[in-house]
Amino acid sequence: MAQRLQVSITLSGLARLFGASLSGVIETAVAAEAAGIDQIAVPDHLALGPRTDRYPYGRFPLPPDEPWLEPLATLAAIAGATRRIRLATGVLIAPLRPAILLAKTAATLDVLSQGRLDLGVGIGWQVEEYTASGVPFEGRAARMDDQLRACRALWSGEAASFRSPTVSFDDLVCLPRPQQPGGPPIWFGIAPTPRNAQRIAELGAGWLPIGSDLEEIARGVAVLRRAFERAGRDPATLGVRAHAPSPDALEELREAGVTIAAFGLARCAHSRAELPGLFERLGALAR
Repeated sequence: MAQRLQVSITLSGLARLFGASLSGVIETAVAAEAAGIDQIAVPDHLALGPRTDRYPYGRFPLPPDEPWLEPLATLAAIAGATRRIRLATGVLIAPLRPAILLAKTAATLDVLSQGRLDLGVGIGWQVEEYTASGVPFEGRAARMDDQLRACRALWSGEAASFRSPTVSFDDLVCLPRPQQPGGPPIWFGIAPTPRNAQRIAELGAGWLPIGSDLEEIARGVAVLRRAFERAGRDPATLGVRAHAPSPDALEELREAGVTIAAFGLARCAHSRAELPGLFERLGALAR
Protein backbone atom coordinates (compact mmCIF):
# COMPACT_ATOMS: atom_id res chain seq x y z
CA MET A 1 0.00 0.00 0.00
CA ALA A 2 1.35 3.42 -0.95
CA GLN A 3 2.20 5.70 1.95
CA ARG A 4 -0.35 8.44 2.55
CA LEU A 5 0.69 11.82 1.20
CA GLN A 6 0.64 14.30 4.06
CA VAL A 7 -0.82 17.79 3.73
CA SER A 8 0.85 21.03 4.84
CA ILE A 9 -0.27 24.66 4.72
CA THR A 10 2.04 27.66 4.52
CA LEU A 11 1.09 30.85 6.35
CA SER A 12 1.46 33.35 3.51
CA GLY A 13 -0.60 36.23 2.20
CA LEU A 14 -1.01 37.56 5.74
CA ALA A 15 -1.82 41.16 4.79
CA ARG A 16 -4.75 40.09 2.63
CA LEU A 17 -6.05 37.41 4.99
CA PHE A 18 -5.56 39.04 8.38
CA GLY A 19 -4.91 42.75 7.87
CA ALA A 20 -3.81 44.31 11.14
CA SER A 21 -5.07 41.32 13.18
CA LEU A 22 -2.10 39.02 12.67
CA SER A 23 -2.87 37.14 15.89
CA GLY A 24 -5.52 35.45 13.75
CA VAL A 25 -2.81 33.08 12.54
CA ILE A 26 -3.13 31.28 15.89
CA GLU A 27 -6.84 30.61 15.36
CA THR A 28 -6.02 29.58 11.81
CA ALA A 29 -3.51 27.00 13.05
CA VAL A 30 -6.07 25.63 15.52
CA ALA A 31 -8.63 25.33 12.72
CA ALA A 32 -6.11 23.58 10.45
CA GLU A 33 -5.34 21.06 13.18
CA ALA A 34 -9.03 20.43 13.81
CA ALA A 35 -9.54 19.79 10.09
CA GLY A 36 -6.87 17.06 10.14
CA ILE A 37 -4.10 18.91 8.29
CA ASP A 38 -0.71 17.42 9.12
CA GLN A 39 1.63 20.41 9.20
CA ILE A 40 1.74 24.19 9.27
CA ALA A 41 4.76 26.07 7.86
CA VAL A 42 5.96 29.64 8.33
CA PRO A 43 8.30 31.35 5.80
CA ASP A 44 11.04 33.80 6.75
CA HIS A 45 12.38 37.25 6.00
CA LEU A 46 13.86 39.44 8.72
CA ALA A 47 13.37 42.47 6.45
CA LEU A 48 12.88 43.15 2.76
CA GLY A 49 14.77 45.66 0.66
CA PRO A 50 13.30 47.41 -2.38
CA ARG A 51 15.06 45.19 -4.95
CA THR A 52 12.64 42.27 -5.04
CA ASP A 53 13.30 42.27 -8.80
CA ARG A 54 16.50 40.40 -7.87
CA TYR A 55 14.45 37.44 -6.65
CA PRO A 56 16.08 34.58 -8.58
CA TYR A 57 13.00 32.36 -8.99
CA GLY A 58 10.77 34.56 -11.14
CA ARG A 59 8.42 37.31 -10.02
CA PHE A 60 8.48 37.88 -6.26
CA PRO A 61 5.16 36.39 -5.09
CA LEU A 62 4.12 38.93 -2.43
CA PRO A 63 3.75 42.73 -2.28
CA PRO A 64 6.41 44.90 -0.62
CA ASP A 65 4.14 45.70 2.34
CA GLU A 66 3.57 42.04 3.22
CA PRO A 67 4.27 41.36 6.93
CA TRP A 68 6.66 38.51 7.71
CA LEU A 69 6.23 36.94 11.14
CA GLU A 70 9.41 35.55 12.71
CA PRO A 71 8.95 31.79 12.17
CA LEU A 72 10.23 30.29 15.42
CA ALA A 73 8.40 32.83 17.59
CA THR A 74 5.20 32.28 15.60
CA LEU A 75 5.47 28.51 15.84
CA ALA A 76 6.04 28.78 19.60
CA ALA A 77 2.72 30.63 19.91
CA ILE A 78 1.03 28.03 17.71
CA ALA A 79 2.56 25.21 19.75
CA GLY A 80 0.81 26.52 22.86
CA ALA A 81 -2.59 26.46 21.12
CA THR A 82 -2.32 23.07 19.38
CA ARG A 83 -1.49 19.49 20.30
CA ARG A 84 -0.90 17.42 17.16
CA ILE A 85 -0.06 19.43 14.03
CA ARG A 86 3.60 19.47 12.97
CA LEU A 87 5.34 22.86 13.12
CA ALA A 88 7.65 23.73 10.24
CA THR A 89 9.82 26.57 9.05
CA GLY A 90 9.69 26.92 5.31
CA VAL A 91 12.33 28.09 5.04
CA LEU A 92 14.29 29.73 7.83
CA ILE A 93 17.23 31.76 6.49
CA ALA A 94 19.47 29.93 8.91
CA PRO A 95 22.83 31.78 8.48
CA LEU A 96 21.23 35.00 9.74
CA ARG A 97 21.00 33.45 13.22
CA PRO A 98 24.03 32.65 15.38
CA ALA A 99 24.47 28.89 15.67
CA ILE A 100 24.14 28.82 19.46
CA LEU A 101 20.95 30.91 19.32
CA LEU A 102 19.41 28.70 16.64
CA ALA A 103 20.30 25.57 18.62
CA LYS A 104 18.72 26.95 21.79
CA THR A 105 15.58 28.32 20.14
CA ALA A 106 14.91 25.18 18.08
CA ALA A 107 15.49 22.90 21.07
CA THR A 108 13.19 24.99 23.25
CA LEU A 109 10.42 24.92 20.66
CA ASP A 110 10.83 21.19 20.14
CA VAL A 111 10.56 20.52 23.86
CA LEU A 112 7.58 22.81 24.46
CA SER A 113 5.73 21.38 21.44
CA GLN A 114 6.49 17.81 22.57
CA GLY A 115 8.66 17.01 19.57
CA ARG A 116 6.71 18.59 16.70
CA LEU A 117 9.32 20.84 15.04
CA ASP A 118 10.47 20.31 11.44
CA LEU A 119 13.35 22.72 10.85
CA GLY A 120 13.32 23.85 7.22
CA VAL A 121 16.44 25.86 6.37
CA GLY A 122 17.89 27.73 3.43
CA ILE A 123 20.43 30.43 2.60
CA GLY A 124 18.22 33.16 1.18
CA TRP A 125 18.85 35.39 -1.83
CA GLN A 126 18.78 39.00 -0.58
CA VAL A 127 22.14 40.70 -0.04
CA GLU A 128 20.60 43.55 1.97
CA GLU A 129 19.25 41.17 4.60
CA TYR A 130 22.71 39.77 5.23
CA THR A 131 24.36 43.18 5.27
CA ALA A 132 21.89 44.51 7.84
CA SER A 133 22.45 41.42 9.99
CA GLY A 134 26.24 41.83 9.91
CA VAL A 135 26.66 38.44 8.23
CA PRO A 136 28.71 37.95 5.03
CA PHE A 137 26.58 37.07 2.00
CA GLU A 138 29.43 35.25 0.31
CA GLY A 139 30.08 31.77 1.66
CA ARG A 140 26.64 31.53 3.24
CA ALA A 141 26.13 27.90 2.25
CA ALA A 142 29.34 26.80 3.97
CA ARG A 143 28.37 28.96 6.94
CA MET A 144 25.08 27.08 7.15
CA ASP A 145 26.95 23.75 7.11
CA ASP A 146 29.05 24.87 10.08
CA GLN A 147 26.00 26.19 11.87
CA LEU A 148 23.94 23.02 11.53
CA ARG A 149 26.82 20.76 12.53
CA ALA A 150 27.31 22.98 15.58
CA CYS A 151 23.59 22.69 16.39
CA ARG A 152 23.84 18.92 16.22
CA ALA A 153 26.73 18.99 18.68
CA LEU A 154 24.85 21.27 21.07
CA TRP A 155 21.66 19.20 20.83
CA SER A 156 23.46 16.23 22.39
CA GLY A 157 22.85 17.75 25.83
CA GLU A 158 26.41 16.88 26.81
CA ALA A 159 29.44 19.15 27.07
CA ALA A 160 30.28 19.83 23.43
CA SER A 161 33.26 21.28 21.61
CA PHE A 162 33.19 22.27 17.96
CA ARG A 163 35.66 23.70 15.46
CA SER A 164 34.91 25.12 12.03
CA PRO A 165 35.87 28.19 9.96
CA THR A 166 32.81 30.16 11.13
CA VAL A 167 31.68 28.56 14.43
CA SER A 168 33.90 27.39 17.27
CA PHE A 169 33.36 26.69 20.97
CA ASP A 170 34.65 24.50 23.80
CA ASP A 171 32.86 22.55 26.51
CA LEU A 172 29.44 24.12 26.14
CA VAL A 173 26.28 22.52 27.50
CA CYS A 174 23.05 23.66 25.81
CA LEU A 175 19.94 22.46 27.64
CA PRO A 176 17.21 21.49 27.26
CA ARG A 177 18.07 18.99 24.57
CA PRO A 178 15.38 18.59 21.89
CA GLN A 179 12.70 16.00 22.52
CA GLN A 180 13.22 14.39 19.12
CA PRO A 181 16.28 12.13 19.22
CA GLY A 182 19.21 13.82 17.50
CA GLY A 183 17.31 17.08 17.28
CA PRO A 184 14.51 18.35 15.02
CA PRO A 185 14.53 16.92 11.50
CA ILE A 186 16.32 19.33 9.17
CA TRP A 187 14.78 19.99 5.76
CA PHE A 188 16.75 21.89 3.11
CA GLY A 189 15.23 24.44 0.74
CA ILE A 190 18.08 24.37 -1.76
CA ALA A 191 18.62 23.25 -5.35
CA PRO A 192 19.54 19.54 -5.71
CA THR A 193 23.07 20.12 -7.04
CA PRO A 194 25.65 17.40 -6.31
CA ARG A 195 27.11 19.45 -3.45
CA ASN A 196 23.70 20.19 -1.98
CA ALA A 197 22.69 16.55 -2.32
CA GLN A 198 25.74 15.68 -0.22
CA ARG A 199 24.64 18.30 2.37
CA ILE A 200 21.16 16.85 2.61
CA ALA A 201 22.43 13.27 2.81
CA GLU A 202 24.78 14.22 5.64
CA LEU A 203 22.57 16.51 7.71
CA GLY A 204 19.02 16.37 6.42
CA ALA A 205 15.79 14.49 6.73
CA GLY A 206 14.18 16.05 3.68
CA TRP A 207 14.17 18.40 0.74
CA LEU A 208 11.99 21.45 0.04
CA PRO A 209 11.98 22.01 -3.74
CA ILE A 210 12.03 25.67 -4.71
CA GLY A 211 9.89 25.22 -7.83
CA SER A 212 6.78 23.16 -8.52
CA ASP A 213 7.65 21.55 -11.86
CA LEU A 214 7.00 17.85 -11.25
CA GLU A 215 9.59 16.62 -13.74
CA GLU A 216 12.28 18.73 -12.10
CA ILE A 217 11.20 17.51 -8.67
CA ALA A 218 11.38 13.88 -9.80
CA ARG A 219 14.90 14.44 -11.15
CA GLY A 220 15.92 16.08 -7.88
CA VAL A 221 14.48 13.21 -5.86
CA ALA A 222 16.49 10.74 -7.92
CA VAL A 223 19.70 12.72 -7.28
CA LEU A 224 19.01 12.86 -3.55
CA ARG A 225 18.13 9.19 -3.25
CA ARG A 226 21.45 8.29 -4.87
CA ALA A 227 23.21 10.60 -2.41
CA PHE A 228 21.41 8.86 0.47
CA GLU A 229 22.60 5.49 -0.81
CA ARG A 230 26.20 6.71 -1.07
CA ALA A 231 25.94 7.98 2.52
CA GLY A 232 24.71 4.59 3.73
CA ARG A 233 21.17 5.84 4.34
CA ASP A 234 17.90 4.28 3.22
CA PRO A 235 16.72 6.36 0.23
CA ALA A 236 13.11 5.51 1.11
CA THR A 237 13.45 7.70 4.22
CA LEU A 238 13.94 10.90 2.18
CA GLY A 239 11.14 13.36 2.87
CA VAL A 240 10.05 15.82 0.18
CA ARG A 241 7.65 18.71 0.82
CA ALA A 242 6.64 20.36 -2.44
CA HIS A 243 4.17 23.00 -3.55
CA ALA A 244 0.94 21.41 -4.77
CA PRO A 245 -0.36 23.10 -7.94
CA SER A 246 -3.88 21.97 -7.03
CA PRO A 247 -5.64 19.43 -4.78
CA ASP A 248 -6.11 17.28 -7.89
CA ALA A 249 -2.36 16.82 -8.36
CA LEU A 250 -1.69 14.58 -5.35
CA GLU A 251 -1.14 11.39 -7.32
CA GLU A 252 1.31 13.13 -9.65
CA LEU A 253 3.14 14.54 -6.63
CA ARG A 254 3.39 11.10 -5.05
CA GLU A 255 4.72 9.61 -8.29
CA ALA A 256 7.41 12.32 -8.36
CA GLY A 257 8.57 11.25 -4.89
CA VAL A 258 6.81 13.93 -2.83
CA THR A 259 5.81 12.93 0.70
CA ILE A 260 4.14 16.18 1.84
CA ALA A 261 1.91 18.32 -0.38
CA ALA A 262 2.21 22.00 0.56
CA PHE A 263 -0.56 24.54 -0.03
CA GLY A 264 0.27 28.24 0.37
CA LEU A 265 -2.59 30.29 1.75
CA ALA A 266 -1.57 33.22 -0.46
CA ARG A 267 -2.46 31.14 -3.52
CA CYS A 268 -5.37 29.17 -2.14
CA ALA A 269 -7.50 31.79 -0.37
CA HIS A 270 -8.51 35.35 -1.21
CA SER A 271 -10.03 36.13 2.18
CA ARG A 272 -10.09 34.79 5.72
CA ALA A 273 -13.72 33.77 5.21
CA GLU A 274 -12.55 31.16 2.68
CA LEU A 275 -10.23 29.38 5.13
CA PRO A 276 -12.77 27.05 6.85
CA GLY A 277 -13.90 25.62 3.51
CA LEU A 278 -10.31 25.32 2.29
CA PHE A 279 -9.25 23.50 5.44
CA GLU A 280 -12.21 21.14 5.16
CA ARG A 281 -11.17 20.22 1.63
CA LEU A 282 -7.49 19.84 2.50
CA GLY A 283 -8.30 17.93 5.68
CA ALA A 284 -10.25 15.43 3.62
CA LEU A 285 -7.15 14.90 1.51
CA ALA A 286 -5.14 14.27 4.68
CA ARG A 287 -7.45 11.51 5.89
